[in-house]
Amino acid sequence: MKQPTLAQQVTAEAIGTYLLVFFGCGVVHAAVLTGAQQGLWQVAIVWGIAIMLAAYSVGGVSGAHLNPAMTLAMSLWRGFPKSRVLPFIGGQMIGAFLAAVSLFVLFGPHLTAKELEKGVVRGEPGSIVTAMCYGEYFPNPGGLASGSDPYSAAKHEELRTRVPVSVAFGAELLGTLILGFVVFAVTDERNHGRPASGLAPVFIGLTVAVLISVLAPLTQACFNPARDFGPRLFASLAGWGRIALPGFEETSWLTVYIVGPIFGAVLGGGVYEIGVRPAFPSASSKGHS
Repeated sequence: MKQPTLAQQVTAEAIGTYLLVFFGCGVVHAAVLTGAQQGLWQVAIVWGIAIMLAAYSVGGVSGAHLNPAMTLAMSLWRGFPKSRVLPFIGGQMIGAFLAAVSLFVLFGPHLTAKELEKGVVRGEPGSIVTAMCYGEYFPNPGGLASGSDPYSAAKHEELRTRVPVSVAFGAELLGTLILGFVVFAVTDERNHGRPASGLAPVFIGLTVAVLISVLAPLTQACFNPARDFGPRLFASLAGWGRIALPGFEETSWLTVYIVGPIFGAVLGGGVYEIGVRPAFPSASSKGHS
């Protein structure tokens, strides 16, 4: 059976991540800019469905990693070729970036209207109320963006005291650890309790949805460096500047949304591979039973 080429797999990762970010960040745009969603669960379940659709669309070609943290975890624990790690991550970043471009074109007038409503200038501190449609922030600034009252710097400062960097980092690490553990569990052929063939993306998507429901009020619930950095990079180039990408003057975006998920996915995969998988019989042992 012919195997996909590296170029085909990277293209599949780019397309799959595009779908994931277009639908996921799209529902954030709709919620923040138009009030289209009623409650966090509606946003969360769209993210979950986005993962399912992306995984079913491209999983047969690339395995549907769609997340640099998962690619690194798969390389460390499941033998994914190290030579393919950087190309996969590159494809994921490109897909996420292009999804952000598409959403900016579609929602451009709504972004401008929200900034006028809130009395903020794009690229200035208050413009976090629209930048949050792309990159992620802690504590979740959704309350600042909702309603028609002008942006309040005092309210924003008070909000900052609720989720320190250490808590935000821990939330992203733990969330991605749980996600990584579930991904490894539901895709393990030795796990006789895994979902029926072809249903793994459904349970992975639902896992993300419930994690968002719990952790999004704290950090907007990233769990995926490509999902955050691709749109964040675009936003920095599209007028939000250092509000989107502060550089190394303020590195919490890097530690919380890139380092945290990477460590979380690697740890989650390790917990499964070391703590759970050895309890299942191997294919060879089942053949001799």
